[in-house]
Amino acid sequence: MEVILLKDVDKVGLRGEVVNVARGYMRNFLGPRGLAETATPAKLAELTKREEQRARHEARSVEQAQEIAERLRHATLRFERNAGPRGRLFGSVTATDITDELWRSHKIRVDRRKIDLGEPLKRIGAYEIPMEIFQDVSVEVRTLVAPEGRELPSEDEMQAWLAEERAETAAAAGEPPADETAEDGEADLPAAEAAEVGEAELPGAETAEAETPVTTGSPEASELVAEEELEAAADQARPVDEAWADYDPAETTGGSSGGDAEPAGR
Repeated sequence: MEVILLKDVDKVGLRGEVVNVARGYMRNFLGPRGLAETATPAKLAELTKREEQRARHEARSVEQAQEIAERLRHATLRFERNAGPRGRLFGSVTATDITDELWRSHKIRVDRRKIDLGEPLKRIGAYEIPMEIFQDVSVEVRTLVAPEGRELPSEDEMQAWLAEERAETAAAAGEPPADETAEDGEADLPAAEAAEVGEAELPGAETAEAETPVTTGSPEASELVAEEELEAAADQARPVDEAWADYDPAETTGGSSGGDAEPAGR
């Protein structure tokens, strides 16, 4: 059956739209809650007339849209809603609410589908709501959502409420607070920094350092090293004749000067 929505209904439609729903859904849900009414010919004619009247105030050219946009740049929409102690609304402010307020307070009609709200406003605060007035003509309208019967709190106070609410939500989910830092700083260091911190503490660092020869740039040290290396090389390359020069026949194994005798140590 066809019904006219009296309020925005999630996954069904926006206020003023004509939608087709099951009779049981209308009888048991939409009707009792005042969300819709049956789309009789008289109701449909009234809806059409109202939409045509409002359409006369909608921008029909770029020039008209620019004039409307200039008016809205200096306008402020205000909504008062019942809210909790931390500013969360018992309800929301929707694109339809903004459209209605634009018409009520400024007699300006903007298609609610051209209001870039994203999702309904669910907290008190000050907002800049983008909306398209005409093709290539857009404006941001300042919108205040205040607690019912009270003025809007300061920005710092509202931010503190939001931070407390987020902290409670994180605690309920078992997550650490966003600003909590780890006690062990090294565990949370980036990989590059951790490598620099732990490099000196590697197991083989001290041994490798001890085994690495230390070289100095002084000329005296370089000459000393060179002399020691030359002496060691000379000892290893000593000719065989030098060994025979120290030969003593009495020290041979046979005690005689036989031709097969060899110098000691050979």
